[in-house]
Amino acid sequence: MAEFSRRDFLQRMGLAVAALTLGKSSAAADPADFSSSASAQGEGMIAVASGNGLRATEKAMELLRQGFDPLDAVIAGVNIVEEDPNDTSVGYGGLPNEEGVVELDASVMHGPSHNAGAVASLRNIKTPSKVAKLVMERCDHALLVGEGALKFALAHGFKEENLLTDRAREIWLRWKETLSERDNWFPPGKDKIAAVLVPYLESYGTINCLARNEKGDLAGVTTTSGLAFKLAGRVGDSPIIGAGLYVDNEIGAAGSTGRGEANILNCGSFAVVQEMGRGASPEEACLRVLEKISAKTKFHPHLLTPEGRPRFGLEFYAVNKKGEYGSASLWSGGRYAVHDGKENRHREAAYLFKRTG
Repeated sequence: MAEFSRRDFLQRMGLAVAALTLGKSSAAADPADFSSSASAQGEGMIAVASGNGLRATEKAMELLRQGFDPLDAVIAGVNIVEEDPNDTSVGYGGLPNEEGVVELDASVMHGPSHNAGAVASLRNIKTPSKVAKLVMERCDHALLVGEGALKFALAHGFKEENLLTDRAREIWLRWKETLSERDNWFPPGKDKIAAVLVPYLESYGTINCLARNEKGDLAGVTTTSGLAFKLAGRVGDSPIIGAGLYVDNEIGAAGSTGRGEANILNCGSFAVVQEMGRGASPEEACLRVLEKISAKTKFHPHLLTPEGRPRFGLEFYAVNKKGEYGSASLWSGGRYAVHDGKENRHREAAYLFKRTG
């Protein structure tokens, strides 16, 4: 077998990540030249989710049709993904922090009561979205973190489980083995490394799911295992009300996936809902906020491409009071899941910048 050094691997990994994030170029494109998919018009029941949420929207719509509250519907939908060991960025099977420990974040928000709950850095519980709902309903706080969140979950009957699957452990181990050529961790052969890391490089990310019932009530949930190999205790946007999720029952609901730090600094989901309140369609609202976030990235040069564009991904999903929906991403190629009561399918997301190559 040919010699395959850590430096070779890291260089190839860097190229692979760059290709996945940016394509081969960041060729100039006028942000005004948005490629936009049409939002549906109508007063019916709607379930919208990120690209990995097709099963979630199917389940949410099933429950909406049965008269369930929209929050219960979207939580049941994302539970399918939280419990899926093959999704390496959500719940059971999610990639761990740098110490090899899976830490989960989630938030829920209920339009009719304008109430919310969230958990962050929660360990050993597969379905943080369910715990977030209990935080909303069963205590006088909006956010619980770490050990306190776990104790709260255990007090309500949740059982601790090891969330680190063999697949996630192998991916984490390969990451550790290729961090440096001057430590005591050695990687295996080239073929083994490539095969193990493919699922991570192709993973969708966080899941967000939003719903509107036939009465026009709105709710949403966002749940994630966060940034792979993050510092222990790192919290992204998913459990932050106003960043990873926001619902105003008189206006609309919005959620996000992608780089949490950029979203936190701009209160992205809250901003999307505010744009809808000013008359923008869900898709237009998502695009306007992405444009603002892109402009603010100039203050963080290490996050910019040579062309001055964000070197990361960020996506928003939105539903308004009228039942219109939309999604937009910083980069082309994104898609999201929609069940409009007639069919459940993926749709192309609008975008700011077009990948080329």
